[in-house]
Amino acid sequence: MAGTEMPLKYSSGKASPLGVSQVESGLNFAIFSQHASSVTLCIKLPERGTKDEESEKVVEFALDCQKNKTGDIWHVSVEGLPTSGVLYGYRVNGPQGWEQGHRFDSNIILLDPYAKLVSGRNYFGLDKGPSQPFGTYDFDSSPFDWGADYQLPNLPETDLVIYEMNVRAFTADESSGLDPAVRGSYLGFIDKIPHLLELGVNAVELLPVFEFDELEFKRYPNPRDHMVNTWGYSTINFFAPMTRYASAGGGPLAASRELKQMVKALHKAGIEVILDVVYNHTNEADDANPYVTSFRGIDNKVIYLFEL
Repeated sequence: MAGTEMPLKYSSGKASPLGVSQVESGLNFAIFSQHASSVTLCIKLPERGTKDEESEKVVEFALDCQKNKTGDIWHVSVEGLPTSGVLYGYRVNGPQGWEQGHRFDSNIILLDPYAKLVSGRNYFGLDKGPSQPFGTYDFDSSPFDWGADYQLPNLPETDLVIYEMNVRAFTADESSGLDPAVRGSYLGFIDKIPHLLELGVNAVELLPVFEFDELEFKRYPNPRDHMVNTWGYSTINFFAPMTRYASAGGGPLAASRELKQMVKALHKAGIEVILDVVYNHTNEADDANPYVTSFRGIDNKVIYLFEL
């Protein structure tokens, strides 16, 4: 993505929908926080370095609680941003009383819980790339083509033969016989659909396919710190496809496209798709080992259940 030369212009924006969306005046950003006293939109823009290399700068805009807030929703419209590939997040500040359930820290740029794409590490299990995830978006690509004849299997629940499985673990090993570029990916899963049909399976229940932190054990030294969380119950974001399930480290946009390809192929084969979603697991740990990336720093008291 080329750097933007147009100066950014900010206006009040609107409270709906949450996340980032296209509006006539540019892009609208909206985020919920009931207890925040201030919210700042942070946008990472590429710029040319002195050696003609791509670097990034963070542009920050403090939202006005009189102009950029409706109820508990903070919002702003930005004109002049590219319509794809920009990284963004928020700084959120508020009451500092931990005993009251608040965990605000404006030093951290937080991931938008409603981001549809998450930019961070691209390769599963490798501690390479940014440790702090950012939201991103793509309004340039054509809508995914589900096909004119696309239809859901709509099988009776009593007739389902369900295979509970993990997308990556299903084909990650070399014994899968797949090309290394697609092992453990959404595309690799597609190649094994004939095997599912041979087993008589007509529904798959997929362990988390949204963004999670497989390296959570690395932060807390223990006898298992060489392991990764392959199951996926360490949620970073519930709305963005797991980036590291894209083939060949393709990144968030490829992950979104390839997940849809997988679902389309399964449905074409007459196989229902059920998603395993567990809302009481996230990557942000507990107060003994806090790791704030999103929910906890945006409004811990509202988002989490806890005892005071």
